[in-house]
Amino acid sequence: MRKVMLVAAMGAFATVMLVGSAVAQETKAAKSLQVKDLPTAVQKTVQDNLKGGTIKNIGKETEDGVAQYEIESVLNGKARDFNVDLKGNLLVMEEATTLDAIPAAAKAAIVKKVGDGTLGAVETFSKPGQPMLYEAVYKDKAGKNHEILVKADGTETKG
Repeated sequence: MRKVMLVAAMGAFATVMLVGSAVAQETKAAKSLQVKDLPTAVQKTVQDNLKGGTIKNIGKETEDGVAQYEIESVLNGKARDFNVDLKGNLLVMEEATTLDAIPAAAKAAIVKKVGDGTLGAVETFSKPGQPMLYEAVYKDKAGKNHEILVKADGTETKG
């Protein structure tokens, strides 16, 4: 009986070690993606949308059931991130901006929502064929993080 328990314990330990190793390798692989590692159609979309910017990181993720690559880049000193599906379709583009650079109604809606909290990043948020949206990250008075996404007219939306 002791021998069976010992073998079972050793098997469980080996399984934990293998799973941990696989997770570490997957995490390492995700951090080391390069443009050359992407499918050809995705590479083309990345190059078309990079517009002279510098890639900071490429990750692969699944969002709302859609497998995609997230390209984090910098263009003219501003963060500019975009997501591309596995077929090379541009899904979304987010670009850092300032509160003063967005439409007045969107700005007013964001300022009202933040209230006594602290405003963080403000970004433009666009999907091909859809109107521009504006996203802001903020902390409420209790220090909890939130996001708000609004249309140009100030209407809050889910994107």
